[in-house]
Amino acid sequence: MPQPNSISENRGPVVLAVTTAFLVASTVFVALRLVSRVGVVKKVSKDDYFIVLAWLIAFGVSFSICYGTSIGLGRHEGDVQDEWQRSLKQSEYAFSVLYNPALMATKTSICLFYLTLSKNQQVFKWSTIATLIVVNIAGTALTLLNILQCRPVSAAFEDPTPSAAQCIDIVTLYLSSAPVNIITDLALLFLPMPILTAIRLPRNEKIILIVTFSFGAFVAVVDVVRIAYLQSASIARLQNVRQSRGDFSWIASLSFMWSAIEVHVGIICACVPGVKPLVAKVFPNLLGHIKSAGDLTRNSVPGPEDSNCTDTRPSSHYASPPVSPVHARGPDPSAEDGEMGMMDFLTTPETMHSMKKTQTTRTTPTKRSRAASLTAFDFVSTKSPKSMVKMNNREALGPLAVVTILFFLWGFAYGLLDILNLQFQRIVKMSTAQSIGLHSAYFGAYFVAPLTFGRVIFRKWGFKATFIIGLCIYGCGTLVFWPSAVLASFPAFLISNFIVGLGVATLEIAGNPFITLCGPLEYAEVRLNISQAVQAVGTVLSPILAKKVLFKNARDVPSLIDIQWTYLGIALFDVVLAVIFYYLPIPEASDEDLEEVVERRSDVNKKRIGPMMIVRITLAFGVFSQFCYVGGQEAVAVTFQKYVDTVKPHPTPNAFDYQAIGHAAFAIGRFLSAMGCLIVKPRRILLFLFLGLIVTSALSMNLSGYSGVAMVVLVLFFESGIFSTTFAMCMRGLGAYTKTGSILLTAATSGGAVVPAIMSHVTDHRGVQYSFCVVVAFFAFGSLLPIYTETVPGAKAQVDPVREHSLSQDPHTSPPMPPRRAGRGLGAMVRRKKRSSELPTVEHVEGQLKEWPG
Repeated sequence: MPQPNSISENRGPVVLAVTTAFLVASTVFVALRLVSRVGVVKKVSKDDYFIVLAWLIAFGVSFSICYGTSIGLGRHEGDVQDEWQRSLKQSEYAFSVLYNPALMATKTSICLFYLTLSKNQQVFKWSTIATLIVVNIAGTALTLLNILQCRPVSAAFEDPTPSAAQCIDIVTLYLSSAPVNIITDLALLFLPMPILTAIRLPRNEKIILIVTFSFGAFVAVVDVVRIAYLQSASIARLQNVRQSRGDFSWIASLSFMWSAIEVHVGIICACVPGVKPLVAKVFPNLLGHIKSAGDLTRNSVPGPEDSNCTDTRPSSHYASPPVSPVHARGPDPSAEDGEMGMMDFLTTPETMHSMKKTQTTRTTPTKRSRAASLTAFDFVSTKSPKSMVKMNNREALGPLAVVTILFFLWGFAYGLLDILNLQFQRIVKMSTAQSIGLHSAYFGAYFVAPLTFGRVIFRKWGFKATFIIGLCIYGCGTLVFWPSAVLASFPAFLISNFIVGLGVATLEIAGNPFITLCGPLEYAEVRLNISQAVQAVGTVLSPILAKKVLFKNARDVPSLIDIQWTYLGIALFDVVLAVIFYYLPIPEASDEDLEEVVERRSDVNKKRIGPMMIVRITLAFGVFSQFCYVGGQEAVAVTFQKYVDTVKPHPTPNAFDYQAIGHAAFAIGRFLSAMGCLIVKPRRILLFLFLGLIVTSALSMNLSGYSGVAMVVLVLFFESGIFSTTFAMCMRGLGAYTKTGSILLTAATSGGAVVPAIMSHVTDHRGVQYSFCVVVAFFAFGSLLPIYTETVPGAKAQVDPVREHSLSQDPHTSPPMPPRRAGRGLGAMVRRKKRSSELPTVEHVEGQLKEWPG
């Protein structure tokens, strides 16, 4: 091995300087935190012990890197002396073993701190506990993987590595574990925000609190930068392996440096809230020492006489029960056991004494001062929105537009996943059965999510909570694609598809009924078809974007690694959308509201066929029809390109372009279905679509050439409005069981996991054209729903939309309003509502019901 050249490239000095600087910075913050807790707050908690432990481990991480720079880390392999090799590998091994425990101890300290603030905040408490469990399980597993990265373990720091040893590539391991770090970083960043933004505090003090707790965003940013360097190192590593040469000491040096930065920035951010009491004591004017509300706001905000001036209880529905005056005056006994309020930690004892003194001198506020206080001290309005079933079209427009974004999102995700699966199948030479397995994993999640945790969330916490949790699961699933791409692992892709399916299924549990119920119920089918059409637009755009841009150069595993940034963007968008949804006044519908709607047509909705209520029979037909339809739809989607290549070899345009045309026809069909539901009864639209679907599917079995291609494109066109029309029709009249109906109809989407597998088996044995007999059969089974609604009088009356008019209109002299003049009628209803604001639900509660014409 040649001696190091004085002019050779060396990243060592940079790595050494940066690592040392951040070690010093974290040391200063840990020291300040301890001074603050011991000397100012006069209370040391478990989280303080864990942050000290984190610093000790972080010191080991930094020492291993700094020592490594003196023996070759940052140099090219050719510039590393032979006698350095074993020591260099030992330092790299020490770093790899200590990195995850340092992060684990830091995040455990933060979680324990959050738990001390979770008094009477059950959602926050259990969310923190869940994060704590994930942090420690993942951290322990990754630590063990790093310890046992080679078999035998001693091979990790032997040079050369014994030929019989088996070792994991450490850079690949770091890159594949990155999603866990990002997920926990974002969880720790956003968990306290709902409580912080809801606390009754002067605006300046609230902003200070939020900024204090927002320093964790720097950790996420550093983690993303670290991942970028890890990706570069991984790609270079793969290229070097192909060329039978190694250069790990040069490739990994910057990744090690950014890993140390991540650890130290995490410790610094964990210490920032604890340093605030010390800063407030030493520099009281800097943070605005709380003596009265007026000292902080310096404006017309109410002062100490206002009841909310120092009220630290959250104003949302997660708030703690009011504290009695007796307990307010004395110390909280639970604080001795480790639980305390947020202000106990973030303020000095003198400040808390001043605040308590202010509380004892309160006067009972008037309603006017209460309203003024709410305006002055809250970031967002906590006023509950109107029930969705009592909204008119204008009121429902905003919430509908927001939720329709979710429809576009899961349509976009479905298109991306489909193309990614195809690229992955081609690169790793996956079998057809494995490809079908990926598809089945995604739609199998539709059976699991609605019937397990989704059901509990939706029924107990409503639409908003279901949207937020669905977005979070969806985001986690997209991040799991990183290790899938890095490892090129079929099981990892299977898991990532399943997790994304869980997230999208959770969104659909609430999304479809939200659109159905939000606004006048006679337009339910119209609204849902429009929202589903927007989803279809996402399904059209994402495959084109993926094929032509994102995956254009996806030819090997390194190119799959590049694609991970697309999924990072999707995941971050999901998180941002979840935060937005938390603060948006999303309307809800209680079981009482839904039962009230049923009572308006009790003579229709409570009819029976034998011992069974008609609404439940309709729901059963709807679940079966939805299962069959979605199964057939996905079977066609999976075999579309193979079918086109079979009936028209080497077509121009190609099979992918024809599928894009089919998706566009699908989206157009949904818009046309929405328009049709304004003119014709939805059950007849549904029957027409099923008949067209059966005929075109049957013709696809026998036609070839461009005629066969045209038929399969028409299959997608006739598929368009079936899902949304079926869903909206079957939701009518369920009352308090509406949410259960949505859960069952969403679970029926799992037909997409079953029918493609059956069709694939038939294709393998009898050919792709003959296999269309499978979808013909399932579409025929699905048509039982519109046949039932056309032939059973009670079912007709139940599923047909009705118009609602106020009592000011004489139902005996005024004919029903034709659908095409609905806009004018809606405008009249809005004007009547403005003139009678004391009766905000007159058009719904006091309305009379009339059948649709025709």
